[in-house]
Amino acid sequence: MVNDNGDCKKWGFSANNEIESASGLTVRGVLNTLKNATNPEDERLTIPLGHGDPSAFPSFITAQVAEDAIVDSLRSSKFNGYSSTVGILPARRSIAEYLSRDLPYKLSPDDVFLTIGCTQAIEIAMMVFARPGANILLPRPGFPYYEACAGYRKLEYRHFDLSPDKGWEVDLEAVEALADENTVGMVIINPGNPCGSVYTYEHLKKVAETAKKLGILVIADEVYGHLTFGSNPFIPMGVFGSIAPVLTLGSISKRWMVPGWRIGWLVASDPNGVFKETKIVDSIISCLNISGDPATFIQAAIPQILEKTTDDFFNNAITILRNSAEFVYDQIKDIDCITCPHKPEGSMFVMVKFNSTLLEDINDDTEFCLQLAKEESLVILPGIAVGLKNWLRISFAVEPTSLQDGLLRLKAFCQRHAKK
Repeated sequence: MVNDNGDCKKWGFSANNEIESASGLTVRGVLNTLKNATNPEDERLTIPLGHGDPSAFPSFITAQVAEDAIVDSLRSSKFNGYSSTVGILPARRSIAEYLSRDLPYKLSPDDVFLTIGCTQAIEIAMMVFARPGANILLPRPGFPYYEACAGYRKLEYRHFDLSPDKGWEVDLEAVEALADENTVGMVIINPGNPCGSVYTYEHLKKVAETAKKLGILVIADEVYGHLTFGSNPFIPMGVFGSIAPVLTLGSISKRWMVPGWRIGWLVASDPNGVFKETKIVDSIISCLNISGDPATFIQAAIPQILEKTTDDFFNNAITILRNSAEFVYDQIKDIDCITCPHKPEGSMFVMVKFNSTLLEDINDDTEFCLQLAKEESLVILPGIAVGLKNWLRISFAVEPTSLQDGLLRLKAFCQRHAKK
């Protein structure tokens, strides 16, 4: 579990109240601590290789058509009022059509629920399935917001491991061993955050078959959908919705490089109608009725954004990410205390193994990242923040020149602290 009290104390957290003890370490909290640890007298710019927000860099500016869609929506003065709690119909219809392109069945607007980014979609999902005695299965490493939301809702979470030597695939035997009659579902993140993995059609089918065997649903976090640049194409989990019901979570944040626009969705990818029969759809609507909504004018821009963005924009971003991923993978080979078990094939991240025994005065990943920030003004996320101690998550969604500089600083730091 990521909310280990020892590591909480290192990062300046305490577990004195319910919210902190439920959330433990958070990615934002750790990154803020690291940023504050950088040396103010260092004249070099801080290089952020720990976050998942490339929008500040010139290479990752969003599509012109997306900006125009927001402007057109705002200036129309038609979308200044309250939204329906499930989202306005044109946006839901457009998202249904957008996602249906990759599915063997057609989604309806009634299957789509708009959320304030993918984070609210996670909150709603955890809220819907929280009941006394229930548990949910989460990947390790993973995105700790799931643990935070589940813990706060008193929903027990159990971790299954991802296998680095198998491209970070789900350990399905572990999933079966963890599940019991109170298990409501399992979460998969594909393309993978923090691993940079992209699951094959065959593996995803096995995930669905395992879920069916256990009588549980799959929550598929696809916020990095289509951001793939390896041998495996992106296959949405909803393709297997007829085997096991799938709750798909997504947003425009990553593919369009606009995380600050806060528009996401939660979709019932369930051609057999299990969610409606079991009243899960009704529960989703009830939860949305007591929560906030995405800005209406941004919702209204969704049809134009989804329908008119050209492939040139996507291809350009993919090319940059592919080149950066290959560069990181190659450069890591020259750093003795860090190894990369699997070349990233998607998302914006790579997980690398950290060996503290090769360094003179650093004991674990938390000390490594804190000292790195102080000495080199370089921010990398310690693996403990995503559930895997003595690993590191490196983001390569930055300007290529900044990435090169950052890896030079990383090499210099490791050489300086290497055991003689």
